[in-house]
Amino acid sequence: MNVDQLAQVLRNDPAFMENVTRWEVMPAREARYADFPPEVDPRLLPPLQKRGIYRLYTHQAHALREVMAGRDIVVVTPTASGKTMCYNLPVLSAILQDEDARALYLFPTKALSADQVSELYELIEAMGVDIKTYTYDGDTPAAARRAIRQAGHIVVTNPDMLHSGILPHHTKWVKLFENLRYIVIDEIHTYRGMFGSNLANVLRRLMRLCAFYGSHPQFILCSATIANPKELAETLTGRPVTLVDDNGAPMGERHFVFYNPPVVNRQLGIRRGVVPEVREIAGLLLKNGIQAITFARARVTVEVLTRYLKDMARDPLGNAGRVRGYRGGYLPTQRREIERGLRAGEIDAVVSTNALELGIDIGALDACVLCGYPGTIASAWQQAGRAGRRKASSIVFFVASSAAIDQFIVTHPDYFLSASPEHALLNPNNLYVLMSHFKCAAYELPFEDGDAFGNAPAPETFLNFLEEGHILRHREGKYYWMAEDFPASEISLRSPAGENFVIIDITDPARHKVIGEMDRYTVPMLLHENAIYMHEGQQYQVEKLDFDACKAFIRQVDVGYYTDADLNVSLSLLEIEEEQAHRGVTSAFGEVKVLSLVTMFKKIRFDTHETLGFGKVRLPELEMHTQAMWWTLPEELCASLASDQLKNGMLGVTNLLRIVAPLYLMCSPQDLAVIYQVKSPITDQPTVILYDNCPGGVGLSQKAFGMQGMLLEKCLDIVTHCGCEHGCPSCAGPVGEIGPDGKATAARILRELLERVEG
Repeated sequence: MNVDQLAQVLRNDPAFMENVTRWEVMPAREARYADFPPEVDPRLLPPLQKRGIYRLYTHQAHALREVMAGRDIVVVTPTASGKTMCYNLPVLSAILQDEDARALYLFPTKALSADQVSELYELIEAMGVDIKTYTYDGDTPAAARRAIRQAGHIVVTNPDMLHSGILPHHTKWVKLFENLRYIVIDEIHTYRGMFGSNLANVLRRLMRLCAFYGSHPQFILCSATIANPKELAETLTGRPVTLVDDNGAPMGERHFVFYNPPVVNRQLGIRRGVVPEVREIAGLLLKNGIQAITFARARVTVEVLTRYLKDMARDPLGNAGRVRGYRGGYLPTQRREIERGLRAGEIDAVVSTNALELGIDIGALDACVLCGYPGTIASAWQQAGRAGRRKASSIVFFVASSAAIDQFIVTHPDYFLSASPEHALLNPNNLYVLMSHFKCAAYELPFEDGDAFGNAPAPETFLNFLEEGHILRHREGKYYWMAEDFPASEISLRSPAGENFVIIDITDPARHKVIGEMDRYTVPMLLHENAIYMHEGQQYQVEKLDFDACKAFIRQVDVGYYTDADLNVSLSLLEIEEEQAHRGVTSAFGEVKVLSLVTMFKKIRFDTHETLGFGKVRLPELEMHTQAMWWTLPEELCASLASDQLKNGMLGVTNLLRIVAPLYLMCSPQDLAVIYQVKSPITDQPTVILYDNCPGGVGLSQKAFGMQGMLLEKCLDIVTHCGCEHGCPSCAGPVGEIGPDGKATAARILRELLERVEG
């Protein structure tokens, strides 16, 4: 059965269609073409013509014209629209015309680097020219590194390796820095929050070294569809950038199905679980031979769904290789094998986290299932774009979970289909980030008096601070590095904690083996002792977690449950930066310290998802300094409510803010946290607090402070227009969580806050 036949069957199935809130058919789109610009080296044309490429898409031709005119550009078009040509053609043209020319390619992951290099190799080999292209990352053999530094025309790497492996050792890369013509940065929409703030400073360091060696490279940037690509590109590079966004690539017809699981308890607003529904839909695609990818937000969900689908697909010998899981934490060789299997059509179903969201070539899939809202509209479209890479029809199922933000999207499909994608927000001048990169920059090259660091504010303030700390020495108009350590090794671009934990399988006493890795901030939730860790559908129990050595030891088990941990959070005030009084309500913005601790976990049965029991977790507390905004509640309102009533109402308000804030601040739900405190140590009053969920903050809570009236108004709008009686997962929260009076109390608190804040 093909996609069109399946769509027809489902549309004629009343039991399926009663759960569909919208079935959108996006029509096929014809390609629009333009001729190659005359500046493109003619030696490139024959190998392209062998591939059937005689003309460029309009956006590709536009990009080439801008680059050839010497301008920095950012190309923003959907998945599979040929963005790679926008940078490969000008780079190869430049090297063909000047064999000393060099280019640096940056991709956010090693997997994407490897994938893009293979495509570049094919084009270079088809031309029969000697353009040396190398991947330089942590997997590059030591013997190959010297050759790459001396002879690499195109060096393909990732931000982490540029930060710690290239810039601090720039004296070994003289040929690259003296002749650098182009800096290519793909998938720039991934550089948001802390990762993006760090990359902007890595690029400041890169451009500082280029200026020292006398080169003035151009930037070519590419992105998936976001609301502010030009702003993001200019913030990352610190330079004006030309936007290229008129997509000329073709697209086949696409069915986009919004599916809300059926209600099983109307009074409580409880729906059937998203995992069983996704299992049925993905299983239907599998049985009908439609190659599909299923995206899930959590690693545990990926493993649970992989196990379910493998059970469906087993042959008489018990093999289920047609179904694979894919996520961060799998070893690189395993991920490459899965990618090859997808391209070759040997895998019918893959269940992935957002690790396959980026532009890794996994061939042409026919269907995509989103197990819950991925967190941003940009991510949802990226994931949906993994299906329908040919001109044939494709189908995408968005299956909503009971999470409030999912329910908002599935009951307001017009918002999703018509809303602008999110703004990618980052803060290169975050003090934590900037101080770290001043250290790295000073280690790489002494600062002279009056030197700038990109467009960073007041560099002399940072340099003088580091001199006072005996990290730099000021002598004869220059700041010299004088500490013994290597600063880049202490900084992780992606998280505040640099070292990942390795996961070691000790099932076979004679042969321990590393099967994965995990970042420090996720470990307490998923790798605490007695946790059930899942990898490719196989269950393991965590026997020991060595927090100091960054190792987790696991053993294979076969039990009928998985585990989920609870995280406790407490806050304390560091500094108030801005404060407003509104007739008994105080709203403020400032710096806070967040302490988080995992104290317990629960065991959840497969299939029924009922709780089987609990266990204790004994792990150290994690500390983070960040930015927050908060509201205090009016005293007279609090006095009129019983203590349980107040607590339930405040919980309802935080649940509503978790829906509204990510949508209107245009960020991922994981970027923010919202909590309430009945007697807050910050204010000594009942307080609702919203904070940036990353060290130092990236400006989200500051943005929320500036639009607090709109946020409160949207929360009130959702809670008053929801059809439930006493609360449900789509608004203030389920009755079992907020009590029978929680919804009404939340609405009352929001009205009071809104009247006073706006009055």
